[in-house]
Amino acid sequence: MLPEQVITLPTPRLSGAVSVEEAIGTRRSIRSFDRRKLSWEQIGQLAWAAQGITGDDRRWRVAPSAGALHPLELYVLFSDSSYHYDPVTHSLRFHQTVDLSEVADAALKQPFIAQAACVFAFSGRVTLTAKVYGERALRYVCMDLGHAAQNLLLQAAALGLAGTPVGAFDDAALRFALKLSPGDEPLYLVPVGYPK
Repeated sequence: MLPEQVITLPTPRLSGAVSVEEAIGTRRSIRSFDRRKLSWEQIGQLAWAAQGITGDDRRWRVAPSAGALHPLELYVLFSDSSYHYDPVTHSLRFHQTVDLSEVADAALKQPFIAQAACVFAFSGRVTLTAKVYGERALRYVCMDLGHAAQNLLLQAAALGLAGTPVGAFDDAALRFALKLSPGDEPLYLVPVGYPK
């Protein structure tokens, strides 16, 4: 069966039952997940929390970005397929077939990555930010990544889910596993699921 080419995600909620303070207080890096799948509402809420749009101008996003350049790309990986998140349409577009065990191997053989309900993969184009900020570009892209990843992790906590940021990986192997375009650098993996 062929994967869906475009998945329109449900409209993200702007309020929830868990306060920001509670989410901060309960967030933990968990490396053991049960096998329950996430709903499209949960996946959409998580993607929006990381890179969503918050106003009429596409430059207004949930996470700050140096010069509003938004050099990050967000992919959602499932057991057999990966999708690129489009913040403008709040949808997932099929990117490629994927094997999460290959992604886990590229991440220095961390098996819990393949056991998560899904993995949010961040990549970025440092060259885009360098056009404006020169040698400070890498620093700014890393700051953008920290903002986006923390939003994702706090949203996961608010939904009763867990996630762990993973920065330990072989760049070339992960770039190959994710089939990234030239100039698109792998930056972070965030496996998310129900804690075991």
